[in-house]
Amino acid sequence: MTTFELNNFLPYLLNQAAEGSSLAFRVHYRDKYGMLRTEWRVLFHLWRYGEMTAHEICLRSGLHKTKVSRAVRALEDKRMLQRQEMAHDRRNEVLSLTKAGKSASEDLSRAAERYNDQLLAQFTPEERRVLHKCLLQIGQLPARSQD
Repeated sequence: MTTFELNNFLPYLLNQAAEGSSLAFRVHYRDKYGMLRTEWRVLFHLWRYGEMTAHEICLRSGLHKTKVSRAVRALEDKRMLQRQEMAHDRRNEVLSLTKAGKSASEDLSRAAERYNDQLLAQFTPEERRVLHKCLLQIGQLPARSQD
């Protein structure tokens, strides 16, 4: 018989923390703008880094191309982004934010900053530093092949 405890399994704890903290922030992008999590992430990347292709967003965000494609379509329907065909490669499009997309991005970024401050308020400065360092280290672990 094993003494394995799921509540002590680091991937489980990280997932629980990520889900719990993400769900609490969802009220900002879902209730106010009708967005899904992937849409908020795509919107953020365009706001933060400027015009990009969907492929560039995938590489930068770690999101699957199908999810990015759906998010782009939804954001375009919401008039938050626009597509422009690339002159040298008509198969690709450059994505950019509209005025409404920029406004929503700025609003959501301020909300994210406030929410982040609330999450971190429970930790001492040293705990914040260690937590940040540990999460970055875990995020840098090499990816293994799929099951």
